Amino acid sequence: MEELRLQTPVQAGKSRVKLSIHDKTVILGSCFADNIGERMKALGLDVLVNPFGTLYNPVSICNSVARLSSGAPFTGKDRVQMGAGAGLVCSFSHSTSFARPTGEEFLANANDSLLKASEAWKTSSKVIITLGTAWCFEFVKTGEVVSNCLKIDPKEFRRRRLDAGEVSSLLKNMVRRFPDKDFIFTVSPIRHLKDGAHGNQLSKATLLMATDSVIDAFPGRTDYFPAYEIVMDELRDYRFYAPDMIHVSAQAADHIWSRFADWAIPESEAQELEERRRKLAASAHRPLFGF
Repeated sequence: MEELRLQTPVQAGKSRVKLSIHDKTVILGSCFADNIGERMKALGLDVLVNPFGTLYNPVSICNSVARLSSGAPFTGKDRVQMGAGAGLVCSFSHSTSFARPTGEEFLANANDSLLKASEAWKTSSKVIITLGTAWCFEFVKTGEVVSNCLKIDPKEFRRRRLDAGEVSSLLKNMVRRFPDKDFIFTVSPIRHLKDGAHGNQLSKATLLMATDSVIDAFPGRTDYFPAYEIVMDELRDYRFYAPDMIHVSAQAADHIWSRFADWAIPESEAQELEERRRKLAASAHRPLFGF
């Protein structure tokens, strides 16, 4: 009797960019990047995860890389009073997790974080970037693409979708600028339904086309991990989503991490990674990140 197949496995193969468990790695991007980054941290890997908070669009991610590289401190002109009566100060370069009651507190925290993150960036050899959306918001007064609208009146922003050429150019320039680093790209499986179902699909397609062109341009230093495809095809079931039906569930994130580790970590280090996982599971007295 023919075996009943309940999934369509996504064949990922092995990464051209090997991610050693002893590498220093920087992870930037959407909350999917946070999910994978926290799993890597828990297993004792040397990773810096979203030092400016969660980022979604390619412009903000590339701007963050430029800031990490330069180490240029944030100044008074970067401070932005949040809207909706929040009573907090942040910047257009950060997520609201960095918001503080006063401008002085914000700058002190932001620059302390930047100093540490910039040092981590300079000594890193691997970079993992998860692109969330091709849609971005430009602050009308300056034309600046913001990482977060900070609850300010939507009329203050212009919303537009980057095209594949723009995203490709941004990412290629970033890779070209840092020849000492290898890059792994993913497209987040988390859906941005505020853009509408069709708008979300156009956005993801834009990111997929752009990253494909980057991999073609730098085949020796870049690769693409199919996290988006694994969720869309291999885990095509709402039981793999969180209750909001937008983010992936913990079970799905564990599965993707398992696939990613198998794809990126050299076979010679697989046993050591498994030993770390077992120690972590034993210390927590419950299963963690099974693979």
